[in-house]
Amino acid sequence: MTELAAPRSAAPQILGSEASVPGGVTLAARAVAAHKHYGSGDNEVRALDGVDVGFVDGQLTAIMGPSGSGKSTLMHNMAGLDTLTSGQVFVDGDDVTAMNEKQRTKLRRDKLGFVFQAFNLVPTLSARENITLPQRLAGKQPNMEWFDTVVRTVGLTHRLDHRPSELSGGQQQRVAVSRALASQPRIVFADEPTGNLDSTTGDEILTFMRQAVDDLGQTIVMVTHDPYAARYAHRVVFLADGKIVSEMRDPTADAVLDHMKTIGH
Repeated sequence: MTELAAPRSAAPQILGSEASVPGGVTLAARAVAAHKHYGSGDNEVRALDGVDVGFVDGQLTAIMGPSGSGKSTLMHNMAGLDTLTSGQVFVDGDDVTAMNEKQRTKLRRDKLGFVFQAFNLVPTLSARENITLPQRLAGKQPNMEWFDTVVRTVGLTHRLDHRPSELSGGQQQRVAVSRALASQPRIVFADEPTGNLDSTTGDEILTFMRQAVDDLGQTIVMVTHDPYAARYAHRVVFLADGKIVSEMRDPTADAVLDHMKTIGH
C-alpha cells in the first residue's frame, strides 16, 4: 500500500465534543447549533440535536458514528442538499440557512464538490467529458492547467477518452473524484466514497483524496463507517444520537475501531 506523506502519532489524540470547533484556524464550513428533526410528538426523530462543528481549511475530516447517528444528515445539511429545523450552516463565510433554493443551487455549483459511493457518471460521456460536465453546464470554461494537475494526481491521464463502461470501478471513482476537484471548490463532500470498491482500490482512492488535500490544498469532508478509511483523515469527528460526542486527531485504524466500540453500534 502507498504510504501517506502525513506522519501518524503513536497515540492519537481523542478530544471531547467541546473541541469540535477548532480555534485559531480557518474554517471552510461550520455548523452552529444545528438541529434537524423529523416527525413530531412521540414520533419525533432528532437526526441532529444541537451540533456545533467546524471543518478546517486544507484538511481531510472524516465523520463517523453508529448507524442512524446523523452522519449523512449532517453532510447533506452542510452541503445545502437539505435544510435544518433550526441552527445555521456557513460555507466559506456564507450563511447557507439564509439562502433560498436558487441560491443554494448556485452555492453547490460554484463552491462545492461531491463524491458519492455510486460514482454517478454519465455513461455516454468520456472520462474527460464527465469531469468537465458540471462546469460546462454552468457555462464555464474549465481551467485546463488545473484539469491537467488533477487528472495527473489521480492517475487518469491515459484514460480520459474512455467511457465509464470501459473503466474499472476504481477508475470510475477516480473520474468522480476528479470531477469534484475540477472546479476548484471551496470544499468537497464525500459520502462513503469507497463503499463500492475492494480494499486495494479503496486504498488508492483514499490516497488520491489525501493527496488532493496535501498537494493541491483541497478541503474534504468524508462520511465513512470504515475505520481503515478514517485513518487517511487528519481528524475524525464522532457522532451518536445526533450529537458530536468526541473527535480524534491523527487517527489510526485501530484507535478509531476501539473508540467506535465505546460509542455503540
